[in-house]
Amino acid sequence: MKGSELLRVIGAQVCLHATMAGMRLATPLLALQQGYSAAAVGLLIALFALTQVFLALPAGRFTDRHGFKRPLWLSVLAASAGAGLAVIFPTFPVMCLAALLTGGATGATVIALQRHVGRSATNPTQLKRVFSWLAIAPAVANFVGPFLAGLLIDHAGHAPADMQAFRVSFAVLAFLPVICWMLARGAHEPPRTAPVAGAAPTRAWDLLREPMFRRLLFVNWLQSSSWDVHAFVLPVLGHDRGISASVIGSILGAFAIAAAAIRMVLPLVASRASERSVILSSTVVTAAMFAVYPLLNSAWTMGICSVILGFALGAVQPMVMSMLHQITPHARHGEALGLRLMTINASSVAMPMLFGSLGALIGITGVFWVVGGVLALGARATWGLKI
Repeated sequence: MKGSELLRVIGAQVCLHATMAGMRLATPLLALQQGYSAAAVGLLIALFALTQVFLALPAGRFTDRHGFKRPLWLSVLAASAGAGLAVIFPTFPVMCLAALLTGGATGATVIALQRHVGRSATNPTQLKRVFSWLAIAPAVANFVGPFLAGLLIDHAGHAPADMQAFRVSFAVLAFLPVICWMLARGAHEPPRTAPVAGAAPTRAWDLLREPMFRRLLFVNWLQSSSWDVHAFVLPVLGHDRGISASVIGSILGAFAIAAAAIRMVLPLVASRASERSVILSSTVVTAAMFAVYPLLNSAWTMGICSVILGFALGAVQPMVMSMLHQITPHARHGEALGLRLMTINASSVAMPMLFGSLGALIGITGVFWVVGGVLALGARATWGLKI
């Protein structure tokens, strides 16, 4: 894949993902302003991820059958329609529908773009490089979307956060998917792999019968859960240590910056490091940081630990994506990506509830140590990864 085309694909994902990220900031603020409870707002936020859990597998199969551009075009329509409806009818039920549409569109776009990029790579080294660059897109989008939405909500109306400001914000977010299509529509699509004539119908769950795919999915779940537990438990730990909210936010921000920065470095070392070595190193470092984290008392030491965790966990996804494309059949890449996305999103919904219950029983320190112990045990599964 040429550098210019990869840049356009990254820009396309940033634009569509930024629509969801911006809506995830703007709709809860409007709902709160309209007098809805925190529980209702929590439900609204959950809807952004809910569609991705149930849509991932069908979207993966659809992408395998129809290639890159048709799923992307449908995702662009869904995302623009979701944000556009909120412009016309800024009510809570419509905002819930917008959350479902923009969340589902983002998940389908991720699958389509990851499959396209993976099929365009010609060798394992190039796979690691292109997925390292593509993994930067969500981090950029999660900054651009909320920043743009917040700026418009504060300054685009007659007064900060009036209804006109929210409508303008929704309208601009509805236009971003159009830019996504303009960037990606000229991308060259490799020929689709035709199914074997007379072959029996396949199911996505058949992929789980492959030992290496199960192992890779388990390792990816471990790393994703570590990401979730850090984001969920760190504010509680910081509060217990008497650290202010702004400093806790800075510590989490340092984690995000480190995760994005390591993905910019990975393409430069892709030919020197194997996927297994990077994932194994990340697992060991993450387990060590989780063991140390609860013993820290100052914001500076917690910040250093957060940065190290960001480096470790940020390096994993490109390596997982590279391995996934090498161990699954070309004709079923979309299904494999959908199954992975479904697993990760379901985990992100369930894990905070589990961590909260566990923290109430054994304390926040115990949560860190339990997760660190599970990671240490999971390092054996990482060692067994082979292509």
